[in-house]
Formats: sequence, structure tokens, C-alpha cells
Amino acid sequence: MKKTVAVLMIALCAVGMLPAAGFAENTATHGEITGKSVISGLTSLLIWPGIGQYLNDNETKKNWTHAILGLTQIFRFWSGWDAMIDRQGGRWDGKI
Repeated sequence: MKKTVAVLMIALCAVGMLPAAGFAENTATHGEITGKSVISGLTSLLIWPGIGQYLNDNETKKNWTHAILGLTQIFRFWSGWDAMIDRQGGRWDGKI
């Protein structure tokens, strides 16, 4: 038991020493909900994630990220919402 507590304390101290800049920062900006963004959101939700981001002229890396994460199926909801609000940027912007 003492060894477990000691290991947990050491791990906690090690995590506390990580620089805060090492964590991803959200740099996303939300656009307006327009007819185009609603169609983009529906395509990401119903057809495949990433298509809506492509229609909203997002960066290629974001399109591919959404398309690959779309394999998990639950990601369709986030991708559809992300496309509908025409969200540009995100956690990719040089942070990951």
C-alpha cells in the first residue's frame, strides 16, 4: 500500500512539472449559421464526417482528421455540429 501511494505521489509531481504550454489550446472561431453551413452540417452527419468541413473551406488537415475520426461513428454528431456552426481552426493550429 505504501509503495502504491509513493508511486502515485511521484506520478502526480511529475505531471505537475509539465509546462502548461504543452497542452493543446483551442483557437477555434465560430462562424455564422447559414444555409451553406446547415447543408455542410447535414452532410457531415448523414454522409460522412469531414465532407461538411470540406464544403466550409476548412484546412485539409482538419478535413482528414474529421474523416478518419468518422470511423468511430459517434464522431458524426460533433462533426455535424462543427460544420453547421462553420467553426474554423481548432486544436490543430500548431499545437498538436
